[in-house]
Amino acid sequence: MVTLTFPDGATRQYDAGATPLTVAKSISSGLAKKVLAAKINGELRDAGREIETDAAIELITAKDPEGLELIRHDAAHVLAEAVQELFPGTQVTIGPVIENGFYYDFAREEPFSEEDFAAIEKKMAFIINRNDKFTREVWARDEAIKLFKDMGETYKAELISDLPESETITIYKQGKWYDLCRGPHLPSTGKVGKAFKLMKVAGAYWRGDSKNAQLQRIYGTAWATQEELDAHLKQIEEAEARDHRRLGRQLDLFHFQEEAQGQAFWHPQGWTLYQTLQQYMQRRQREFGYQEIKTPMLMDRKFWEASGHWDKYRENMFVAEIAEEDKVLSLKPMNCPCHIQVFNHGQKSYRDLPLRLAEFGSCHRYEPSGALHGLMRVRSFVQDDGHIFCRDDQITDEVKAFTDMLKSVYADLGFDDVMVKFSTRPETRVGSDEVWDKAEAALEEAAKASGLDVELNEGDGAFYGPKLDFVLKDAIGREWQAGTIQADFNLPERLKASFVGDDDKRHTPVMLHRAVLGSFERFLGILIENYAGKFPLWLSPTQVVVATITSEANDYAHEVVEKLRSAGIRADLDIRNEKINYKIRELSADKKIPIIAVVGKREAEEGKLALRRLGSQGQTIVSLDDAIAAFNIEATPPDLRRA
Repeated sequence: MVTLTFPDGATRQYDAGATPLTVAKSISSGLAKKVLAAKINGELRDAGREIETDAAIELITAKDPEGLELIRHDAAHVLAEAVQELFPGTQVTIGPVIENGFYYDFAREEPFSEEDFAAIEKKMAFIINRNDKFTREVWARDEAIKLFKDMGETYKAELISDLPESETITIYKQGKWYDLCRGPHLPSTGKVGKAFKLMKVAGAYWRGDSKNAQLQRIYGTAWATQEELDAHLKQIEEAEARDHRRLGRQLDLFHFQEEAQGQAFWHPQGWTLYQTLQQYMQRRQREFGYQEIKTPMLMDRKFWEASGHWDKYRENMFVAEIAEEDKVLSLKPMNCPCHIQVFNHGQKSYRDLPLRLAEFGSCHRYEPSGALHGLMRVRSFVQDDGHIFCRDDQITDEVKAFTDMLKSVYADLGFDDVMVKFSTRPETRVGSDEVWDKAEAALEEAAKASGLDVELNEGDGAFYGPKLDFVLKDAIGREWQAGTIQADFNLPERLKASFVGDDDKRHTPVMLHRAVLGSFERFLGILIENYAGKFPLWLSPTQVVVATITSEANDYAHEVVEKLRSAGIRADLDIRNEKINYKIRELSADKKIPIIAVVGKREAEEGKLALRRLGSQGQTIVSLDDAIAAFNIEATPPDLRRA
């Protein structure tokens, strides 16, 4: 007999050889139909695998994250079988689960295309309907290698050869088809369900190495229910419509080109948006006691060696050599060591703390060309970077003040749903465990005092300290990591920062690294997608366009634009010889102008405007003076509106 302990603490005894599936049947037939796998002493295992000893058991269904992961895992296996049935001679390599889905890499001379997807999906549905059981077998290493080689599956044979000698070689069969896999798997292919879809095909190198053979990767998505699949596909469709790269071209905000990879060329409209956001952040930082500074972009290698960046971050740094002076310099990937230099300039007392320094610092980091993605992943960017130098006893108050500022900023920008992750020490780091214990404890205490509900994110801290990362949710439910505050007890000591305490002795300050937006480029990409280019009036690069119905209103239109601009409204003029309906469609649908002020002969004679709002079919007739008064309120940034 084996004794099994359930999550609620209850225990039951079962005959030796019991499986999670028989355990589920003993509880209810309904549960038995739903169970996909089980956790045995925390290890995820097949529902049909025998339980050898007393253990803690947790039954897994499609409602559990592990259940959904298994559905995606097995969808990859079904995909591989379908491809090999349809395209004989194709070799299978690896097929892992990824966020929202799965992929499988194939070796085949002829290219796949998305036109093949319908046939592959049909074959996958057939395999699922066949409801073949997944069965686990343990094979001898040499036998497995020989068998896969004889089948022409050289990639699988290579994988087995490279496994450690101590590794158990497990093969999972589904009907007559089988694959090398550690498992676990669902009870049968039928449990995969029909809520799947193939998404795209792309190139990939064997084992991610460009020196190896190029394979073909087919991506798919899979969900527990059709409703979840439909919601995911709708979100993808919405995300494509909101793609900041497409909107950047459409709204004439910025562009990228090959000669400056990962670096944006900002156009007048985009730069207006950029500056509006930066000026807002400057005001908010002054409001919370920050002093703005500016530090160099290029500094000697020795500086980065002292900070630890050369050892821990060298592969991400752009380096310049000056042969004549025998010097190696680097563009700064971060601003923090430079801010310590400002702190170190002149003696500091405990009375000077906390000292809050802020910089819109220009940074450069190497990202592989294949990883670049519009504004979201660049090589050159500006951070709303800040560093707070404080005493140990000031950490909690400073973290609380920062989180108050961050929440207020996010609310002003339209983000009310914010999640916080507490990231602890990574494997590669500087400083002793004692220092890290102190830093993590201080930040955790500060988070609690700030009323933050944090999610633990083990091992993802910066190399110099733990951090709180703030993740916001956009209009279509996507999550974006943006702000951060990091407790650093290491860099100030490495770079010899100190202050004179009330005991007249020198002490090392704590350095709190913080950013609200993070990369300006990335945050602007998030803003563009969140608003789908339809910015609130205060952020919109062009707030009002005055469009004429007839040339008889041209002089009045010029007058209106001048008065709007004099009142601080970002206004443009459209007196093209086009029909007004054409102008309105273009300005609304293409340019996403928040307000179109239509003027014709009557409006000119009466000193009025016919206002059309983005997203509205109607229009409102108002006087020019009333319009200016209303615009001034709406176009005022939220922080100034509160002042």
